[in-house]
Amino acid sequence: MPNLVPAAVISPQVVVHDDEIFAAHLGGKLAVALKAPLDTQRALSIAYTPGVAQISRAIAADQTMAARYTWSNRLVAVVSDGSAVLGLGDIGPAASLPVMEGKCGLFKAFGGLDAIPIVLDTKDPDEIVETLVRLRPTFGAVNLEDISAPRCFAIEARLIEALDCPVMHDDQHGTAIVVLAALMGASKLLGRDMTSLRVVVSGAGAAGVACTNLLLAMGVSDITVVDSCGILHPSRVDINGVKSQLAQRTNPRGLTGGIAAALDGANMFLGVSAGAVPEELIATMAPDGIVFTLSNPDPEIHPDIAARYAAVVATGRSDFPNQINNVLAFPGVFCGALDAGARRITQKMMVAAAEAIYSVASDGLAPDKIVPSPLNPRVGAAVAAAVATAAEV
Repeated sequence: MPNLVPAAVISPQVVVHDDEIFAAHLGGKLAVALKAPLDTQRALSIAYTPGVAQISRAIAADQTMAARYTWSNRLVAVVSDGSAVLGLGDIGPAASLPVMEGKCGLFKAFGGLDAIPIVLDTKDPDEIVETLVRLRPTFGAVNLEDISAPRCFAIEARLIEALDCPVMHDDQHGTAIVVLAALMGASKLLGRDMTSLRVVVSGAGAAGVACTNLLLAMGVSDITVVDSCGILHPSRVDINGVKSQLAQRTNPRGLTGGIAAALDGANMFLGVSAGAVPEELIATMAPDGIVFTLSNPDPEIHPDIAARYAAVVATGRSDFPNQINNVLAFPGVFCGALDAGARRITQKMMVAAAEAIYSVASDGLAPDKIVPSPLNPRVGAAVAAAVATAAEV
């Protein structure tokens, strides 16, 4: 058994040793379960030959019957090329498979949906799109996962157009939904109008772009985005594509320079990059600020340090309060979309999901509880219902 690390610290009270981790993953984390036993000759003849032939003939005559008599209508394909896995980077499809298996497990546990991992040995957007178009009869929705930017933007957009089923890149939109829900909670707690906040987004990859777009759509107009080379602004000659478009719609103050210039007097810091932010820069933010330091496992600034200056702090980790975890969003989003028979996951559905997450937390808002626990059983059902309603309107 590999001995890569001696232990994973889940929280100050919980330490999981590598032998326990590897044992839990032995043989993978997924299995196919039967909905009825195959323990008699009659059961065999119904589930397989000759009975199954009647189902196949019926579907051949009417393709729409596949939705009722196979699992494809509610099966989610969790798809990755392994190019941007967690904080590990480009580790390839084989190494990404344990993550995709885990994602499928989350779909089942928190959304009641079956999901199947598909890892592709290609980074070519054309090949990825073509593969999923050809596999379309197998699944009812596509969750794109851990695909590097900027390719992820084009792949998602092309698949949305090519497929007649819900498609969502969770690293983009799942993150944005939960960030919006958390900001709703923090703003309510602090008695602030969310649209009046001066926001700094550190990171212009998949999550940073999607979070910025959703916040802009919600009326948060003063957003400054910073990448590894500095503040995005229209005069920068080293950006193109998605970043260039983002530069046209953000930074209304016309700031230039780096993270220091962006954070001075800001109300909120949203970290979705691997770049560290020094304590002295967080100290320059406006009083009663909001810090979401979401890089995982190493936040841009340690939450205990951020809490010296900010009124509300959230992270992507489970061992600190206010975990911004995509599992609050994606199971319910896909469940609601499939319940409604939606062909696309729209921005309206994403906002509905965020509002549902916020509604679950709203009764007990506190500085250490601006979002519900990922284990709260109310979340998935609330999100699914809200998304289905938004899709039907």
